[in-house]
Amino acid sequence: MSSNNRGVVYKGPGQVAVESIAYPELALGNRKCEHGVILKVVTTNICGSDQHMVRGRTTAPEGLVLGHEITGIVVECGRDVEFLSPGDMVSVPFNIACGRCRNCKSGQTGICLNVNPSRPGAAYGYVDMGGWVGGQTEYVMVPYADFNLLKFPDADQAMEKIKDLTLLSDIFPTGFHGCVTAGVGPGSTVYIAGAGPVGLAAAVSAQLLGAACVIVGDMIEERLAQARSFGCETIDLTEDGDMADKIEVILGEREVDAFVDCVGFEAHACGCNHGQEAPAAVLNSAMSVTRAGGQIGIPGLYVTEDPGSADAAAQQGSLSMRFGLGWAKSHSFHTGQCPVMKYHRPLMQAILFGKVNIADAVNVQMISLDEAPQGYADFDGGAAKKFVMDPHGSVAA
Repeated sequence: MSSNNRGVVYKGPGQVAVESIAYPELALGNRKCEHGVILKVVTTNICGSDQHMVRGRTTAPEGLVLGHEITGIVVECGRDVEFLSPGDMVSVPFNIACGRCRNCKSGQTGICLNVNPSRPGAAYGYVDMGGWVGGQTEYVMVPYADFNLLKFPDADQAMEKIKDLTLLSDIFPTGFHGCVTAGVGPGSTVYIAGAGPVGLAAAVSAQLLGAACVIVGDMIEERLAQARSFGCETIDLTEDGDMADKIEVILGEREVDAFVDCVGFEAHACGCNHGQEAPAAVLNSAMSVTRAGGQIGIPGLYVTEDPGSADAAAQQGSLSMRFGLGWAKSHSFHTGQCPVMKYHRPLMQAILFGKVNIADAVNVQMISLDEAPQGYADFDGGAAKKFVMDPHGSVAA
């Protein structure tokens, strides 16, 4: 087994580099991590959340090893790992969860109480999320392995569908969670804000849940075209006009049943002001165009600190929301990380049995680990692709 390792390292605003890093150990600080495993990473993805850090819009420290979307093969197990063995291929939820605390036992694995000394919830390679080493690497350590990891039934079958299965670590469950918490069901009309990878995954999820009509709004035509490629209606948010008017053209009604915010805190205004940041723009639109009694799912990331914002209040995570409108319309809002384990097994089954082609919907593009800096640049430029890294050159593109 190799003792070498490389990973994608954040070097400061706008900069990442592939560097040699330490080979992972089965350890938590100074103590042995007998419940953990070491994985040889098969695929690892660039996430829009990673871009927030790389743009300098968080307090991420230089030197952070990035990456929280991981699929891998077990190469070493701690003594207390009972149900996994070397050679098993697994999907890693981006949430790190102990399986023992009050929240984990109730299924709220996104806010585990024992894996981050600063606040509930942890993730690999992410700012303020516990200091865990990320997985845009060749090898990575995963704690509480029996609880966290989803084992694929057959490794050869998994490799055949790896472009789809790699999305189980984050964006597919996150998009699905956004729709579930927005109350999407058979016959629903749904608005998806944002046609990045999570927005596209949410659009597919809405269809999987039986939505009658899925409308996707974005400012980049390439992304809107990708949404149309699998049957979504689209709205170009760079064009002037009232959002309700545009929805009425599509639905014959001015409101939707369910709204999913897949944009988050780097939102922009619409129409002639689309070049200007407006952090609460999507949230205010949600309250405006969601019917009374409707639900709003918010998988888009909102941060406690945004040092790159031009707005002093937004730098502290304070947004100017028209919350009274949402209250008057009895809206339900659901925020926070997706608890991946709630969804990853059934979504795996949907992939393996051919019920969904998530990789086609989000336009997966395979790249090597060495191509990561260019992948980050292309993603930041608005490419309608989900960049998936193959650290060992073993997966056919």
